Amino acid sequence: MATTLGAPGPVPDEDGAGPPSPRPMARRRRQLGWIIPLFIVMLAFVVYSVPPYLTFDPARSRVEVSDSPPFFYPLLVAHIIFGMVALLTGCFQVWPWFRRSYPKAHRWMGRAYFFGGVFPAGIAVLGVAPFGHTGFGGNAGNTMLGVVWLITGFAGWRMARQRRFPEHRRWMIRSFALTTSIVVSRLWAGVLLAVQLPRLDTAYGGDEQAMIIAIGAAGVWLSWVVNLVIAEWWLEYTDHTGKPKSRRRPRGRVASPPMSASDPLRR
Repeated sequence: MATTLGAPGPVPDEDGAGPPSPRPMARRRRQLGWIIPLFIVMLAFVVYSVPPYLTFDPARSRVEVSDSPPFFYPLLVAHIIFGMVALLTGCFQVWPWFRRSYPKAHRWMGRAYFFGGVFPAGIAVLGVAPFGHTGFGGNAGNTMLGVVWLITGFAGWRMARQRRFPEHRRWMIRSFALTTSIVVSRLWAGVLLAVQLPRLDTAYGGDEQAMIIAIGAAGVWLSWVVNLVIAEWWLEYTDHTGKPKSRRRPRGRVASPPMSASDPLRR
């Protein structure tokens, strides 16, 4: 910003409305309180999960690939690599400060998120999920996840192309909630294992493999359905800045004038 005399003025804040005030600074600190842990978790997941697949050696796969169609492992590798792009770029896309401060980078990273991440990863998973080793329930859950992931990502891209940015934001939040389901599924697996392990002998007849398949199937569905429900709740009860919406009713209500006997609406 410049003054009327051409001298440098105060540095605008993230909203472009003058020097940083305590309120935007507090908002920025609150954002760092969740964006930093998000980056750490996503980066740790990528560092742990992706390297074995960069060797393109099926023997190092963390997913069972035996007795699978020939195209299963190549599509699995493609899904994981493109999914990694979606995870990391998506973190920047949901960061409000980054979006406001670097709009051009936000746009280019959004293209990378969809065209270099969600779209190719979603297409690849549709060729992998039906042939997975998580049983019918797990395979169905992963297939549906791929379909809904593609739908939300495409809808978000279309809204941006049409410059309908509020709708674009809503669809992208849904999309990123589905993107992170792969990370959350590991947490659900641990919780479900702790719940089901005491029931190994009674519910599964001591068959550990049957228990693992059941846990895997339940974890697949819970990971993305619960994420989507949480995203919808967030969109319903917060505004575009992430603050809770005001639910207060307006204090003054204008009373309707009484109808006269000659009023046609009365009849």
